[in-house]
Amino acid sequence: MSKKIYCIASFKAKEGKEQELFEVLRNLEPQTTREDGCIQYIVTKHIQNPYATGTSFPIVFNEIWASKEDFEEHCNKPYITNFFQSQCVDENGLVEDFNVCVYSDED
Repeated sequence: MSKKIYCIASFKAKEGKEQELFEVLRNLEPQTTREDGCIQYIVTKHIQNPYATGTSFPIVFNEIWASKEDFEEHCNKPYITNFFQSQCVDENGLVEDFNVCVYSDED
């Protein structure tokens, strides 16, 4: 079985701040993709499609990490903790709400 970790990190921007938040998140990609254990790290926007009618926050990171340890090391990097503090926790941040979940393909 794989030791990979699959992370879905979704974000709802404050009103009128979606594009600005998307750009801030996009700017995290280059540094993250250079990290050890990062297999995939792509920020995406929700689009309408008749075959996918579920609800979601409008901006989502799709991440794959080689291991739980690699994912946790990423989460503790200063640029990531600073993002969450300044954009998700601080009152003046761009994020209204967010949800970060991890998954495994192991039994």
